[in-house]
Amino acid sequence: MAEIDVVSLCADLIRFDTTNYGGGEAAGERLAAEYVAEFLGQYGVSARILEPELQRSNVVARIPGTDPTLPALLVQGHLDVVPAAAADWSVPPFSGEVRDGFLWGRGAVDMKDFCAMVLAAVASGLRPRRDLVLAFVADEEDRGDYGAHWLVKEHADLFEGCAAAISESGGYSYHVSASDGRKVRLYPVATAERGTAHLRLTARGRAGHGSRPNSENAIVRLVGALRRIAEHRWPVQLTPTVRAFLERTGAALGVPVDLSSGDAVDETVARLGTAGSLVVPTVRNSTTPTMLDAGYKVNVIPSTATAQVDVRVLPGTEDELFAVLDSLLGEGVTREFVAHQPPVQAPVDSPWFDAMAGALRAEDPEAVVVPYCMGGGTDAKAFTQLGMACYGFAPLALPEGFPYRAMAHGVDERVPVDGLRFGTRVLTRFLESC
Repeated sequence: MAEIDVVSLCADLIRFDTTNYGGGEAAGERLAAEYVAEFLGQYGVSARILEPELQRSNVVARIPGTDPTLPALLVQGHLDVVPAAAADWSVPPFSGEVRDGFLWGRGAVDMKDFCAMVLAAVASGLRPRRDLVLAFVADEEDRGDYGAHWLVKEHADLFEGCAAAISESGGYSYHVSASDGRKVRLYPVATAERGTAHLRLTARGRAGHGSRPNSENAIVRLVGALRRIAEHRWPVQLTPTVRAFLERTGAALGVPVDLSSGDAVDETVARLGTAGSLVVPTVRNSTTPTMLDAGYKVNVIPSTATAQVDVRVLPGTEDELFAVLDSLLGEGVTREFVAHQPPVQAPVDSPWFDAMAGALRAEDPEAVVVPYCMGGGTDAKAFTQLGMACYGFAPLALPEGFPYRAMAHGVDERVPVDGLRFGTRVLTRFLESC
């Protein structure tokens, strides 16, 4: 059989419009899922397509390892993508076009690149030591109700024996400068991610005429609560992942690291320069007001007013955060969860992390591999419920100055073809050696 190029595979996946508009509205993942299942079948891997609803498709397969005594590893990626407005793009977003050394299209880095790398690894004649469970899931770009969270709830048996999982947002090269001017290639591997809590605040008061004084105005109560929340300065709280990132990155760059106080941590992050930007969102919790809804007529004071707040919470800090948040609400204001997915924390020092670092250094001997915490969220929040240690490891080699973090969900999303091939070599090595 002819050698399979990961770039062609990724281009094929990009050409399937799997747009997820949110709220259950989506183009659907079915055609992409059929492509994946058929491809795996060509290489002797039997795959199942599972759908909670028509066209919302997930693919799950298991590749037996040579040593059945070892715990299994889950390798999971999502097939859906966020919307793309074609008029804003330099190329049609679902063209899968190769231009100037890059593969362009929605999903090129989020995350059809990783899905293609997994398929390319299988096509190379992959012989893993341990069982590999492959999951290509739906609905990650919304709530996961048709994808990972549904699979965990309804088909947990498919992941039996999985002790760890890998997926998006880690293992890519990040070019930074050391204190002596040396160029250093960091490869951050995600060993944690902040939890997501979307809250609805409801302020209740006394309805009345807009021309009359009203000390129980629901809107005023709500605005006061939002102001207190927005102005609250959350303290620095160092999780094991963030502490390890600061210490190891500082050592690699020759930068003094002082973690003795919140101010000292802020100063350390600033001294790390561009490397510090990786950790800025994850030294603190965050509470960001994002939506407001109140009133129905300008001369009527309503009895209720609502708002939504995006809360991101570090591992081990949930109870404290919500206790403080409740104290900021004030009279007549209550909260409820719109969505709640707890934080993820995997071991920083583990054989899994060591194997990832080893695979990266085998392709790039100068790689500096460090743990980091993701500020947002992934489907790891679903699979961690099954007791897995979940890591972000989707390796890529990126050229210096490439705006990788602006690619996901951005205009003109693209991935370097050489970096994609590099990632495939690293991933294949990891899957065979871990």
